[in-house]
Amino acid sequence: MLDAIGLDGDHVTLYRRLLEAPSAAFDELARLAALDEGVVRRLVEDLEDAGLVARQGSAPDRVVASPPSLALRPLLLESERRLAAAHEALVHFSELYRHGAEQRAAPDVVDVVVGPDAVRQRLAQLQASALERVDVFVLSEVALMASAENVEEGRALERGVRYRVIIESEVAQRPGFIDDAHATIEAGEEIRVLPTLPTRLFLVDDAIALLPMYSHGPDRVSGALLVHPSGLLDLVIAIFGEYWATARPLLGSDEPSVSGADRDLLSLLVLGMTDSAAASQLGISVRTVQRRVAELAERAGVLSRFQLGAEAVRRGWV
Repeated sequence: MLDAIGLDGDHVTLYRRLLEAPSAAFDELARLAALDEGVVRRLVEDLEDAGLVARQGSAPDRVVASPPSLALRPLLLESERRLAAAHEALVHFSELYRHGAEQRAAPDVVDVVVGPDAVRQRLAQLQASALERVDVFVLSEVALMASAENVEEGRALERGVRYRVIIESEVAQRPGFIDDAHATIEAGEEIRVLPTLPTRLFLVDDAIALLPMYSHGPDRVSGALLVHPSGLLDLVIAIFGEYWATARPLLGSDEPSVSGADRDLLSLLVLGMTDSAAASQLGISVRTVQRRVAELAERAGVLSRFQLGAEAVRRGWV
């Protein structure tokens, strides 16, 4: 809430408790905020520096909250002033960059990002700057950035950025992937599947693309190529569009006659997963998978798993 002025959740909790009480000693604050007294003393010092609390005149060992309208307004106005100045700088620097980009020669269309840490940093920056859409190729090998590290994806989804992700079919066999996919799809991400993809890819707002210098092998994250607006970027955009048009949605359709659990199962079977692998992904037994496949085959009026897959696609179950 107050992170814009350098305060974290513990600071906010402590300030709330003080706002609710006329005054409080350190031990009382520690009990009210469920924090160690030593931590409370440090937090109070930070709040004092920010002007949010003060020592009580008649009892210096007690602290009182400063009125929010007096304490916070100057801090927020200063933050707004800094943000406005930063925005002006952004506009100015962007204009300089645009002018420089217009003069780019052919070799300058691509920048080289060297080292795995630099690649991860640039990926985070690209997603943080995304305005409308991020398009991604995900290969079955180790990703450019692990999902747990990619906090910017969640932030981008929260602010309404659309993600279109194409994965190789083997990616769906990773432990826990289907559960994670449900969460990201619910957040607004679209996931489609193809048997194989040519390389990893991050494409942001059709304005800039990042590709690894090596699409496969042990050097896959040693560096990356940053592609600026050009004929090459147009080609990357067109290639993603072609792959997206031919890829199949990961978790199928929303046809009411097929339950969500059955759609998930059918999607995994169409990907070529064994009963054992599908059972592991869905957290059910192999026998349950086999029973549900038999029931779906009977409902579809087919005799084999291959026919079930084809009929499921025809009916829009997946």
